[in-house]
Amino acid sequence: MYAQIIVDVAHSQVDKVFEYSCPPSLKVGSRVKVPFGGRVIDGFVIAVSEKTSYPEEKIKPVQEVFDEPPALVEECFALMQKISARYRVPKAVALRLFLPSEMRLGTVRASVRKFVRAAEGVCLPAAAKKQAQAYAYLTENGETEFVQLCRMFGRSAVAGLERRGAAIAEERKVNRLPAGEESGAPAHVLTTAQRAAVESVKNGGKMVNLIHGVTGSGKTEIYLTLIADAISRGKTAIFLVPEISLTPQMLAQLRARFKGEAAILHSGLSAGERFDEWWRLRSGEAKIAIGARSAVFAPLTDVGIIIVDEEHDSSYCSETAPRYSTVDIAAMRAEYNGCKLVLGSATPSVESYMKACDGEYNLITLPDRINSKPLPEIIIADMRREVKRGNNTCFSQALREELDGTLKAGNQAIIFLNRRGYSQTVVCRDCGYVAKCENCDVTLTYHSEEDCLKCHYCGAKYRMPSQCPECGGRHLLYNGTGTQRVVADLKKLFPQATLLRMDNDTVSGKDGHYKILKSFGEKKADILVGTQMIAKGHDFPSVTLVGILDADMSLHFSDYRSGERTFQLITQVSGRSGRADEKGKVVLQTYSPENYILRYATHYDYEGFFKNEIALRKATLFPPFALIVRIMVVSGSAEAALESLKGAYLATENLRRKTPDEFLFLNKMHSPIKKIQGKLRYQVLMRLKSDALLKNIYDIAVENTTSSAFCYVEENPVNLS
Repeated sequence: MYAQIIVDVAHSQVDKVFEYSCPPSLKVGSRVKVPFGGRVIDGFVIAVSEKTSYPEEKIKPVQEVFDEPPALVEECFALMQKISARYRVPKAVALRLFLPSEMRLGTVRASVRKFVRAAEGVCLPAAAKKQAQAYAYLTENGETEFVQLCRMFGRSAVAGLERRGAAIAEERKVNRLPAGEESGAPAHVLTTAQRAAVESVKNGGKMVNLIHGVTGSGKTEIYLTLIADAISRGKTAIFLVPEISLTPQMLAQLRARFKGEAAILHSGLSAGERFDEWWRLRSGEAKIAIGARSAVFAPLTDVGIIIVDEEHDSSYCSETAPRYSTVDIAAMRAEYNGCKLVLGSATPSVESYMKACDGEYNLITLPDRINSKPLPEIIIADMRREVKRGNNTCFSQALREELDGTLKAGNQAIIFLNRRGYSQTVVCRDCGYVAKCENCDVTLTYHSEEDCLKCHYCGAKYRMPSQCPECGGRHLLYNGTGTQRVVADLKKLFPQATLLRMDNDTVSGKDGHYKILKSFGEKKADILVGTQMIAKGHDFPSVTLVGILDADMSLHFSDYRSGERTFQLITQVSGRSGRADEKGKVVLQTYSPENYILRYATHYDYEGFFKNEIALRKATLFPPFALIVRIMVVSGSAEAALESLKGAYLATENLRRKTPDEFLFLNKMHSPIKKIQGKLRYQVLMRLKSDALLKNIYDIAVENTTSSAFCYVEENPVNLS
């Protein structure tokens, strides 16, 4: 027998199928070790045949076979071809997406534990007191883990029981389950609107369905009902959420409803947990995969429904090769399995909503909250007036008053600020020096708890200077406010309140998100301060107030999506308030209260926002009416970077001369952030009328990648910096 194998090497020169002889038992999808170029490397079996077109003496044998059942399912290879062609990456890179990295590298394996049970009818000598005690314990309590039994009675006593045949030991695989609970209401009777939504998804003629439902409109119950329907038909399901912090809450509901059939996949798990959860899905023990972006590659067969919650979220776009859109991959899987894809959001992306309006997607609208309660009132706090009144704190008078009332009523509040750390920058008042990272072209953020400066791009830490490195001056100012400072200021204002902070600095460890959210959900804290990871998906019944600090922050980014992101963020974080019986309020602090985006957001007017935004994009020819593409050039050497930049630009310019009607804009330049992690960054930026030239542009990037400079393509980049 002969196996067609793709070797696990991420290089275009070996991006082809190689043939090896193999045992008849080898199955498609298996991972193997094969000799290759004087060494032994891993490979993936994509086909097995009885014949070969090569001389038999030239064919080398497969040396080792991993995994039973085979790790990769048949669907992986169909998707591999599409991903490789679409994003111009080697097939091995595409296949890696379907495997936990530690499993591929061989750094994790199944957890095997030894268990002991008592044999029946055994008489022990009177002198063997410890053995008798251990035997009595096993007889009374049943099977016990070997390590625990040794800890209680001693290893020699347990070993003695085994020698006498009084105890039977057995090794078994044990799953390492992620932390979480089964907390969630059982399936309840759907409302008329929810039933209509479920029927529209199941019986509608479109593969892709967009559920546009306000926060609290019952989208989650619709998702769970659709998953239950898929499971009842013998199918499997994929449920995607944008933030790792959302998965424990959602997993709890899935476990409550579906018990052990739900498995979780995301980068926050330990290597062992991720390995075990992955194999539970692959073996069929679990039938529902829930997780962040990477869970779209879950090793499920016969998928019956795919759900992408908060479909607008930018975290669904990968920023490492291959730079895929999760929604695009989900659509590929839905098409392969002949199942429905459900996108859900209170604030759909402009692109998705336009497709729904044009009839490409099935549009389902849920305009009311499930409990018929009104959406929370949004109070605008004009921070310009606060400054004129002499209020230089980050809290408006309105927010302080509402916080005081909320705490006195025994309710909870969420304070949102999308900036971590204590202050945004440290500036010398004498000479204007601003502390910057040596490896990245960005300012450093001061973190008071560690009394240091941190780079939020490369993670580098610097000692906080006592004087200016440039002029020696001692007048150092802390500009801007971060979540650390907000917590410090709140403690002064409300010393009786218990506070929690949730940002990238406080969620260290695989259970960091879960512990903070669990504690807040159990009302062990009065106020939760956090960044965008607290803005969406969470349901805390006692939260009746949300404070949004610096609501303008995302408005002033030089990005065509800045208005859309601001609207989405305000709407999403506002939706955390008043989700139970009591009316919710939101205090939105801004220096631009007259801005039209804020006007739409305060009235929850998505339709008005969309009509305005789509007209603006159409007039200026920005996505979805055009395609923004950039070829990024990254190198540690300025000479190598500029050489690749020149080659990429000249090739693109030549393409423009041949197809001038396709180009709306073309230029080469420094990336806005010129350096990250010591690597210089340049870009060839273009705006195209369609995706007709994408393949050519990917070819240009590949052709200008060298050993010293890496070129890659980004389509409609999430972050243009």
